[in-house]
Amino acid sequence: MQVTLLGTGDTTGTPTPNCGCDTCEEARERGVHRSRFSVHVYNERTDETLLVDVSPDFRHQFLTNDLPLPDVALITHIHFDHVDGLGNAYRLLSDLPVYAGAEIDPVTGESVAETIRQKFDYLRAVTVHDVLPFETQRLCGFDVTFVPVDHPPLLCYGVVVEDPKTGAKLSISGDTSFDMPTQSRELLADPDLLLADGIVPGHLSEHHPAGGDHHDDDGNPRTFGSKHMTREGAIALGNELNAELTRLVHIAHYYPVEEAFEDPLAIDGERYQL
Repeated sequence: MQVTLLGTGDTTGTPTPNCGCDTCEEARERGVHRSRFSVHVYNERTDETLLVDVSPDFRHQFLTNDLPLPDVALITHIHFDHVDGLGNAYRLLSDLPVYAGAEIDPVTGESVAETIRQKFDYLRAVTVHDVLPFETQRLCGFDVTFVPVDHPPLLCYGVVVEDPKTGAKLSISGDTSFDMPTQSRELLADPDLLLADGIVPGHLSEHHPAGGDHHDDDGNPRTFGSKHMTREGAIALGNELNAELTRLVHIAHYYPVEEAFEDPLAIDGERYQL
């Protein structure tokens, strides 16, 4: 299983356009990018590619990485920075099965799968498949499971990708607070690689209207507002899940420059062999 982090940023990415903050300026100087979230998972045995979330930066991501286009896509939730890249299926792909949650979201009145089906109904290449949480699908030679997480007010899912031949395991937290369900934590546990939402350091929670939540024993918030984990929350989740390696993704440019490029924060283009 070859895992490439195509996009490791939040909704505006880093550097953010027209932003002169120290972190964005340093990113420009380093030539570092954190584009909108997407993960490329390649099965060398079957020569197939699974794409987890389809970023609006799809074109740039595939131009700057020498990787095959996806055979199958997964969508974790309907926020634009995770789904709008599906428009790139037009003329680039002749057939793209898309798997997404089948549960009805009480906020939207429809499932993630149905929202995608309606929004991208003009794309003949895209065929949407409804998936229930905790039900494993065999896709691209991998066992793939959607697990519910906590990203109010919308339904959102983390993803577990396992190779049944080698036992390699990738866990993706999805966009989530630290308060994800116990059953989801159990299925995400013991990965070779955990990609965990760690949008900002905990000390920035004082600037959020909702503050921070799910504090650790030292008083550090593990949730920023209500939708995303902090750096401390993401690291704590990795420890709790016994991850061999944890990399933080969905990173915002609000990280102070002296913290923004330190481990375990990921940047675009990182590649892992599991």
